[in-house]
Amino acid sequence: QLQLVESGGGLVQPGGSLRLSCEASGFTLDYYDIGWFRQAPGKEREGVSCISSSGGNTNYADSVKGRFTISRDNAKKTVYLQMNSLKAEDTGVYYCAADLFPACTVVPDPLSYEYNNWGQGTQVTVSS
Repeated sequence: QLQLVESGGGLVQPGGSLRLSCEASGFTLDYYDIGWFRQAPGKEREGVSCISSSGGNTNYADSVKGRFTISRDNAKKTVYLQMNSLKAEDTGVYYCAADLFPACTVVPDPLSYEYNNWGQGTQVTVSS
């Protein structure tokens, strides 16, 4: 059974950093594109970043460019989201999602693509 489990969320002060992890089980991560999404209270879910199955292609939302970095370690079956210079507006539940379709590479707007498989999410709160 395909499963994604996010971890690494928490409470951090503005300007701080967190690294989120998305661990896969029940399937071969190597073949899947992975996306990170977030949802703030009262707001719609938004795409944050995505990475192709090989790791050779990445995309970022304008709001996180230069601050967030997505990476993957297929041997460890884990995708990471390093988040630096965090702001209050980065607060939300962060989800990772996986899809066999190479959305991160071929879709014109990859951060709006509807991935098939989702994790349960991890809370990130940026507050002083």
